[in-house]
Amino acid sequence: MKIAIAQINCIVGDIAGNAEKILESARHAKVQGASLLVTPELGLCGYPPEDLLLRADFLEACHLQLKKLSQQLDGITVIVGHPQQIEEGCFNAASVLRDGKVAATYHKHALPNHSVFDEKRYFSHGEQALVFEHESVKIGVLICADVWEPEPALKAKLAGAELLVALNASPFHMEKQSTRLEILRHRVYETHLPIVYVNMVGGQDELVFDGASFVLDAEGHLTHQLPAYLTQLEIVQFKHNQPISANSITKALTVEASVYQALQLGLADYVNKNNFPGVVLGLSGGIDSALTLAIAVDALGADRVHAVMMPSEFTADMSVNDAREMAEKVGVKYTEIAIKDLFDGYVTALAPQFHDLEMDATEENLQARIRGMLLMAISNKFGSIVVTTGNKSEMAVGYCTLYGDMAGGFALLKDVPKTLVYRLSNYRNSLSNVIPQRIIDRPPSAELRADQKDQDSLPPYEVLDGIMEAYVENDLSKSDILAMGYQLADVNRVMTLIDRNEYKRRQSPVGVRITHKGFGKDRRYPITVKLDFDKYLK
Repeated sequence: MKIAIAQINCIVGDIAGNAEKILESARHAKVQGASLLVTPELGLCGYPPEDLLLRADFLEACHLQLKKLSQQLDGITVIVGHPQQIEEGCFNAASVLRDGKVAATYHKHALPNHSVFDEKRYFSHGEQALVFEHESVKIGVLICADVWEPEPALKAKLAGAELLVALNASPFHMEKQSTRLEILRHRVYETHLPIVYVNMVGGQDELVFDGASFVLDAEGHLTHQLPAYLTQLEIVQFKHNQPISANSITKALTVEASVYQALQLGLADYVNKNNFPGVVLGLSGGIDSALTLAIAVDALGADRVHAVMMPSEFTADMSVNDAREMAEKVGVKYTEIAIKDLFDGYVTALAPQFHDLEMDATEENLQARIRGMLLMAISNKFGSIVVTTGNKSEMAVGYCTLYGDMAGGFALLKDVPKTLVYRLSNYRNSLSNVIPQRIIDRPPSAELRADQKDQDSLPPYEVLDGIMEAYVENDLSKSDILAMGYQLADVNRVMTLIDRNEYKRRQSPVGVRITHKGFGKDRRYPITVKLDFDKYLK
């Protein structure tokens, strides 16, 4: 028996287009001798469809397309993920298509309702196992979160399953693949059954689905491992219910390589699926914009990237020179627009209001907003989307300007801490040297006033990122963070800044999620709130 894994890139709402991808995969699988094709969770409509699932016309379109797809398939059985609206409710479903009809349908049991998942908002729980016979093997069907809990797999085993297949739309975050393998091995040890794990690939708003589908035999050994971030059709040979290893094991990526490719795919799919002709970004001569430029070129090609350097009187000559050097290295369109005259005009216009008050963050932010306005004007004129360059550390503590460096359509580094920005920059240069070394080595600066350095206003990034991870990503209390060895002044400062700047982050563009808790759907804190835990915990 040969089972084909369709690791495909589905687009939310493109029901006919997704069906065509499934049909094309089935044709290629059949040519290669496969008799069964497994596709990702909700592959017919894309994942996550969110409030499209509240529309009757959307659900009806999925129903009609599933019926049409079943009639188009010939000589191969296909398992397709789709939403199903019936009298009992709306279900996250997987249907077995064979002989021109829907032969059986499974409803997902475990509905995740945490971090980026809202499945209980839309779906009802399934309860029954689905086991169907194929080439004398009884195959149990599971959907994504079902394999993270013991019960659904055990139900399939009790119903006679000899092999499990799991349809997944499992989004990426760092170390996610090792967690998947660990969890799936638990299911194997509990059921003594092999598992075929099929995952979606592609970017969808802030989420990136990394693929990396795999197969485990009945002893938990990895027999097949598909590459991450690539569409692929893999044929897996079975002897009865046991997979035969074919040395199809792709080497695991390093953390840096995995994150870099996730950012690359997330940007490419956001731009391409939303039909933007390209991107425009502000290239400052600093490390954040340099990394953003490198990823953009790798994702889209140099001909679709426009870098704009907007020097002010506070911009160092080395910043301009480094920006020019990098733009030339990667071959993008490069423009310089000096902002001193524009800035002077704003200062003159505001002088009667400010009455000769000292220059402060107001004038610093004016420069950022002038740059944001120029980038948005270029975007309006030529259609390219503005990609902002701020990182997670800055976003956390509000070291960014509303309608300035936050202005844009996609925040590529929104979930990337500053310390990881450096690691990713060094990783990219290990492939080929595109980021001038001086950009990596020099102290970071916003260059909005004379002799400015980030560390004049912030704790060292190693400290800031550690506290941020503990407080934002791991939800630790102040006492827990202090127990990690951080100083009270730093902890108080960072926590206060994070809480105070929720209103800014709520207005920031969508960006790629690469940690287990980004500033997006994962974190839903109130803007208007008074936090004083210390008073109650003393």
